[in-house]
Amino acid sequence: MFKAIARIARTPDLRRKILFTLSLIAVYRLGAFVPSPGVDYAAVQTCLAAGSTSGGLYSFVNMFSGGALLQVSVFALGIMPYITASIIVQLLRVVIPRFEQLHQEGPQGQATLTQYTRYLTIALAVLQGTTMASLARTGALLNCQLPLLRDDSIASVLMVVLVLVTGCVIVMWLGERITEHGVGNGISLLIFASIAASFPSGIAQVFQTQGWRVFAIVMLVGLLTMLAIVFVEESQRRIPVQYAKRQIGTRTVGGSSTFIPIKVNMANVIPVIFASSVLMLPGILIQFNTPQDGSAPPAWVSFLSTYFQGGDHPVYMALYLLMIIGFTYFYVSITFNPQEISDNMKRYGGFIPGVRAGRPTERYLQYVISRITLPGALYLGIVAMIPLIAFVLIGANQNFPFGGTSILIMVGVGLQTVKQISAQMEQRHYEGLLR
Repeated sequence: MFKAIARIARTPDLRRKILFTLSLIAVYRLGAFVPSPGVDYAAVQTCLAAGSTSGGLYSFVNMFSGGALLQVSVFALGIMPYITASIIVQLLRVVIPRFEQLHQEGPQGQATLTQYTRYLTIALAVLQGTTMASLARTGALLNCQLPLLRDDSIASVLMVVLVLVTGCVIVMWLGERITEHGVGNGISLLIFASIAASFPSGIAQVFQTQGWRVFAIVMLVGLLTMLAIVFVEESQRRIPVQYAKRQIGTRTVGGSSTFIPIKVNMANVIPVIFASSVLMLPGILIQFNTPQDGSAPPAWVSFLSTYFQGGDHPVYMALYLLMIIGFTYFYVSITFNPQEISDNMKRYGGFIPGVRAGRPTERYLQYVISRITLPGALYLGIVAMIPLIAFVLIGANQNFPFGGTSILIMVGVGLQTVKQISAQMEQRHYEGLLR
């Protein structure tokens, strides 16, 4: 391992890419602690000390901003608007034929879709920034009823919105620069950095509040969870494909054997984000409809507070698990097209041994996908439920370090980045990062 790191240091091009990536990540992390102009930082710290932001909506959004949300910093919106825009554009391929046509046009069409994603990111950032500034103005942002803006005038609110939107655009630009000139996927690495930044405090909190025995159990569960995630993420069903020989002029081409790799977890972490985002809506409704004068809330608000606030109710857990399974099937159905794969195989003379080309191949691929998606969906649901189970068993908060969306993203991004570094090293040294 140390020899591999030494080879990286001796490779100028790879060393420059890694240093460039680390420098932009450092800029991103620095921006998470720069307060937005017009924000009363003392009031922010008072709200954080009161502990009014633990769990639920705040923990999920704050995780993707690397703590910037609770600091109301210039990068408070983080990368969430870009993630949401990317998912929306991807889903619109099913609804808008033009988007699907652009997707099939290759690099030029992908560039157009990327531009649409940028425009939608800015629109979502304006919407979210306006909501955040309005909540900060009234004191409801951090749920402590203390105004967070020094001046509640319209000009001050618009300035905060402008800063938040600009910060989101800068974060998007940083991610794209890392992808183009650095190592790995820039957006994924920024999310990785945001989540990793909260791990030390989460682990320390478990040790301080629960003692060393619970701390040891948590570390063991974390290690086993990471091993299980690596095992499942690297697992795949390989469907053999045989290409018939063809005569093109005086050459004979084809006759090769390959396979179609189908991952157990084809949906990655998207279903967990979908389910978490939907279940955040009751928390938002509770926050906006709870009387500020101390009077009793409406009956429907009390119902939502009982079953959907905190995440420790069995109804919430069951609904969360079912939604993850449902979203997994939905996302796989729109991203994996058996008909397109079958048509491409038939066009180039490929076939699955024992399966006729055309419609039978499409039905066979659909059969395999429907069977392999179930264990992948259950795997996502179980991993995502770990923080909720920990909340019930040991009283941990929603920022429990091991499990859920955080550990899935960290392990997935880590594997992807290591593979890319290893591939670049093999081009120069014939040896990867890990032997």
